[in-house]
Parts: sequence; structure tokens; C-alpha cells
Amino acid sequence: MKTSAEMTPSPKAVKQAIHWMLSLRESGDDPALSQRCDRWRKANQEHEQAWQRVISLHQDLDLRTIPGAGVALQTLETSQRRLHRRQALKLLGGAALVGSASWLAQDLESVSGLVSDYVTATGEIRTIGLPDGSLLQLNTRSAVDVAFTDHQRMIRLNHGELMLTCSPTPYQGRPLLVQTRDTLLEGFEGRFVVRQDDDCTRISVSQGRVAFQRPGSAGLQWISSGQDWRVDALSAERLEQVDMDAGAWTEGLIVTRNMRLADFLSQVNRYRHGYLSCSDEIADLRLSGVYRLEDPDQLLQLLPQALPVRLRRRTRWWIRLEPVA
Repeated sequence: MKTSAEMTPSPKAVKQAIHWMLSLRESGDDPALSQRCDRWRKANQEHEQAWQRVISLHQDLDLRTIPGAGVALQTLETSQRRLHRRQALKLLGGAALVGSASWLAQDLESVSGLVSDYVTATGEIRTIGLPDGSLLQLNTRSAVDVAFTDHQRMIRLNHGELMLTCSPTPYQGRPLLVQTRDTLLEGFEGRFVVRQDDDCTRISVSQGRVAFQRPGSAGLQWISSGQDWRVDALSAERLEQVDMDAGAWTEGLIVTRNMRLADFLSQVNRYRHGYLSCSDEIADLRLSGVYRLEDPDQLLQLLPQALPVRLRRRTRWWIRLEPVA
């Protein structure tokens, strides 16, 4: 059973905590609101855990700089007066809070290092040398736990993406394992990328080979060099074609091959704060090329040169691509 320190609050609880903090900031000194917030925190251990996460991040961020916070708060308060609680929580996770809660939630994810051994912030790529000589690289907004014992070498990917270059030194009886939400992998001499998306785990092997356990099966599936796989809670499938070089981020690049614009923007947005999207009319436009990730906003400036699109900005953080009129 997990202790309080080991608990990871759900996105729903984190969004509620964000709401309480925004409400308290907006109201100034409101004893009644403070009491209601205290009751919410005491009602559930997960609530208190989420609150502490938000408080910890708040020490490093000034919420007044978050775009759209005032509008989001006003919308939320109106919704709570007019809608049932379940409907209000649904609205809290919707577009009304794109400028505030979503932006903050990205950084809450990044600071999960409060309970993880290694973590990267938005836009950060980090390299870690492991005790066995293996090399671990973490992509933006990623977090892992590392546990090396007398019996095994375990890396738990809590969220985000990693590249693991396995040590060439044999470790008899101590397998090198990577655990995700969907599967357990064993790495051998070589290099591979593992990314945990919301609905699946993606595995790409560039050198050597990797074994993983199929969902619902006691047997192992081997992934050879040059192969890409998608694994979720119910199935595993080899991807015959991929639209992005899985390991290019280790070089600070995003390399696309006939990639949908909407999917490209989703990847770019992992390296920046704020909201980034495109209209449905241009979502299926295709991109192929090599782009540098060091300055995502400068990268976006290149898109109108390659596609019939224009950038529409509301704030520094809010960008939407639309078709050229």
C-alpha cells in the first residue's frame, strides 16, 4: 500500500487544487473561502497531496503571469454557480482554462521530481550516467525512478520519454529493465527509446534488441534494431511506418516524415509553455523536414514558409495556426 509520500494525485485532483489556489488569490482575504478550501483538503488524502504539489510549484512560479488566469477563474466561478459539480469539473478541464490550468499542469508534471529520482522541466533534455555504465537520456517533461539492486537494474518511466544506451558490460543475473504503465522491457546491448503517451507506450530500437511482455501474455516479444512498436493495456503492434525520428530529440531536433501538422504541433508543444493548436481545416497538412527544438517559437515562424498557414497570437503563450485567407 502506498504511503502519503508515494501517492501521485490524479489530474482531476490537481486541477481542483489549481482552482482553489486561483480562487484564493483572486478573493484576497476571504475566511469563508479559506474554510471551504480547508474542508476540501481534509476530505481526501489525494486532495492534500495535490494541494502540496501546487503549493510547491507556486514557490517557483508567479501565477499572475499565467495567461488567461483571470478569465479562467471568472468562467469557473460562473460555471460552479450554474452547473452541477460534475459539469463544473468537466469545464475546468476544458478550453476555458487553456491559458491557465493547462499551462500550469504542464509544469506540475515537470516537477514530479518531488517523488521521482530524475526529472526534466519543459524544454530540458538531460543525460544521466548510470552505475553500470549505461547512459540514460530524458526528454522534456519526463520523470524516472532508478533502482539498482543485487538482483536487477530497474528504470521506471513515470511519464515522458527516455533513451537508454545499454552498458556493453554483461551483468549476469541482473537484467536491465524499463517499466512503463503498459509493459515491462528488458534491454540488451544497444540503444532504444521509450515514450509513455496518454494511451500507450511507444518503443523504438535503433541498435541491438529489446524484449518486452505483451499485455495478457506470459511470453516475451522481441524488438529488433530499426523496429517501432506501440503497446497499450490490451494489445501490442509493430508500426510499419512512423512519421517522426524517435531519437532525434537527443540531438535537439525534430525530424518529420510526412507528418500531420496537428501531430507536429502536439510534439512541438511539449517543449514550450502555453497553448498551441491549429484549425481543423489545416490539421491534415503534411510536413517533412528537420527542425531545431532550442527555440520552439522561432521554429513556428518557419511554418508559413513551408505551408499555406498563418500564426495567430493572443498572448506570448497562446498560438493558433490558421489557413491563409
